[in-house]
Amino acid sequence: MLVAALAAAGVATAVPSEKAADSARVGGSKELRNAVEPAGILVHERRLQRIANANDGTRSSGTPGYKASADYVAGKLERAGYRVKRQTFEFPFFQEISSSFSQTEPDQRDFEPYDISTNTGDYAVMTYSGSGVVEDVAVVPTNDVQIPPPAEPGSTSGCEASDFPAEVSGNVALIQRGTCTFQQKAQNAEAAGAVAAIIFNEGQEGRTDVVLGTLGEPGIGIPVLGVSFALGQDLFKASGPRVSMDIQTASENRATQNIIADTRTGRADRTVVVGAHLDSVLEGPGINDNGSGSATILETALQMDKLNFEPRNRVRFAFWGAEEFGLLGSDYYVNNISDRKLDNIALNLNFDMLGSPNYVRFVYDGDGSDTELKGPAGSAQIEDVFNNYFTSRGLETDPTAFDGRSDYGPFIEQGIPAGGLFSGAEGVKTPEQEDIYGGTSGVAYDECYHQACDDISNLSIESLDEMSDAVAHATRTYAKQKNLFVSSDDRLGARSSGKVYDKFKGPEARK
Repeated sequence: MLVAALAAAGVATAVPSEKAADSARVGGSKELRNAVEPAGILVHERRLQRIANANDGTRSSGTPGYKASADYVAGKLERAGYRVKRQTFEFPFFQEISSSFSQTEPDQRDFEPYDISTNTGDYAVMTYSGSGVVEDVAVVPTNDVQIPPPAEPGSTSGCEASDFPAEVSGNVALIQRGTCTFQQKAQNAEAAGAVAAIIFNEGQEGRTDVVLGTLGEPGIGIPVLGVSFALGQDLFKASGPRVSMDIQTASENRATQNIIADTRTGRADRTVVVGAHLDSVLEGPGINDNGSGSATILETALQMDKLNFEPRNRVRFAFWGAEEFGLLGSDYYVNNISDRKLDNIALNLNFDMLGSPNYVRFVYDGDGSDTELKGPAGSAQIEDVFNNYFTSRGLETDPTAFDGRSDYGPFIEQGIPAGGLFSGAEGVKTPEQEDIYGGTSGVAYDECYHQACDDISNLSIESLDEMSDAVAHATRTYAKQKNLFVSSDDRLGARSSGKVYDKFKGPEARK
């Protein structure tokens, strides 16, 4: 393919050996690619599954399951000779343990908790809500609830202490969404003596569904629920409404860790950060999200050691904590190192989900040519390294946007070039993607995304095989590359067979 392209361009060529042709196309990464295999990755994935099994089915940051996951990764890297650092930080932890909510007067109604996967249910416990048991207690609206709602969003319900009548004390405050934060409304309700707060949607078009909100941080001691406009209106208009609820949460600051492992050689002033988040959501073991990314970069690191790999540029393998709480581990890392050390980071490679059952080979759109979200200078070249690699193997790709939903976000905010791979989450596969990648159109890339079924059975070996080869290739490329972002490998790959990957569009919004 390469010879044909060069000949068509009028360049004299000799027919290379298979080994030499492979080296020219993909930068000499064959040895590492062959060493990083699904069998090795699955060893780590099975260990992560067993860790989750022993810890209430989760590896979420702030839980024993995450600590055991971090210990496993750190131990493997230490035994392989990496310089390993455990970077500990505190973060606002929240877990909804159990909930029930019902109306007792004037009618008896039992309400169902909201299910995000089916978009059904009557109420949602707000993130960082407090706990409490409320039995047959009156619902008292704030003074400025507006039914019908104002024409434009702007209700000030609950934003001032004066909004709460004296009757709120010892009862449940009914508050309308609008103007100020949910946190401020809840704080004012608690200060007024309310035993719980119900915040209902404001009522305009697009603001009628169950409110899925956050109070921002731990500190509210009373239960706070979000409900739809319709339910809020019913409670407002009812004669003497009374409710019961039992809300149990864990809302507090907890400690967690990033695991950072450096190669012992390589230029420190040209550090290549290869990252993946290690934590799962509370709801499940996270074997695809993101056991697949963290197991792949762990296996890459271990195989580099076995091959006695000597990098020209230092490689830093980073296993981020608390990603599922808002990229908190990578954000803490970037914002708690000196400017000098930040300047030493040449680029960030991010791998968040690589084994989705209904996968697509998504590559972050570094130049913004397909998604209008351009990365910092250098990101386009990282995109090319991945796309050129896949092209050299006869594999097509789709672009995905730098939308800030994974751990590259804090790096690109600092102007550090970034790139990476993603096999798909809750987005739905298109018919065009089915033609290219197989699988099933009209179905999510990962139907178990953020659910308990994201377990060891929720992986595509084909996706792991293809994506891990690209991880190994890009890691090896940037570890060895003398002139970052202007390698001959990029130019050769671009000439070899054209940009097959530009043919199909359809970026997916990540996480």
